[in-house]
Amino acid sequence: MVGFRTRLHAGDVLAGTWVKTPHPHVVEVLSLSPLDCLVLDAEHAPFDRASLDLCIMAARAGGKTVLVRPQSSDDAHILSALDCGADGVILPHIRSAQEAEAAVKACQYVSGGRGYAGSSRAAAYTTKGMAKHRADAKKVIVIAQIEDVEGVDNIDAIAAVEGLDALFIGRADLTIAYGAETPDAAVVVNAVDRIVAAGKAAGRTTGMFLGRVGDAGLSPQVGGTHLAGHRADLLTTGEHRGLAAHRSGVNPCCGPASRGNVGVSGRFVGEHERDGAIRGRTGLHEADRVPQHRRLHGALERQALL
Repeated sequence: MVGFRTRLHAGDVLAGTWVKTPHPHVVEVLSLSPLDCLVLDAEHAPFDRASLDLCIMAARAGGKTVLVRPQSSDDAHILSALDCGADGVILPHIRSAQEAEAAVKACQYVSGGRGYAGSSRAAAYTTKGMAKHRADAKKVIVIAQIEDVEGVDNIDAIAAVEGLDALFIGRADLTIAYGAETPDAAVVVNAVDRIVAAGKAAGRTTGMFLGRVGDAGLSPQVGGTHLAGHRADLLTTGEHRGLAAHRSGVNPCCGPASRGNVGVSGRFVGEHERDGAIRGRTGLHEADRVPQHRRLHGALERQALL
């Protein structure tokens, strides 16, 4: 089976979800979904080392690729995620090529880089041996999140850093950084265009969070790493329909999507999760008679962007 990292490099259509509830049962349930990966959000959710460890264990037990967005791009936070067995990291607030280089180094077993541990889950509790563990570590997925004015200003140099697998656009933080009112403001759209262009020029897959069903029209144009949506219960009410919409570029509520002002092929779409349980209704629309696609639309339309 072709691995997630290989597919990411190839620009395949992928799907993932942010996990905001630090409990292994949530991850266990989501591992049964058709999503291609899970992302544990330790930056904006209350994950500690113990809960991160249990959630990564649950994802691995379910055979699901698991990434971590650590509290910061600090070496210690990266090490914690990788030793617990995460397949990769999405690194917040990368502002310069120097920061990107340092983050990549922290993911690798090189001089001055990731501290070696042969007894961790990542090392199969001593059973891998140093040679195999070091070889496997070279496959760690490293994604730089661009969400600051400085990051946009330095994007060409960041995108060129060896060892980065992809770029990830944080439109909400860019909105704040540029003093804009919404992520749809021209200054934010221009920043997104610039990041995507730099990623394309450097051969990096690029993507962003899609917080609204209407953003499905962006996914065929923006390449690589898109995350969107909210709640585990959408897996039972609208997951398949929502993913199909993102993959086809069709808005399940409004028909074919026409939005899009950036251009790179391939994308990775996904869904926020908070509740920790799959239920038959979203909690926003209580009546079972509400069509599934309208529940999905109502839930996603109410979510803030990443």
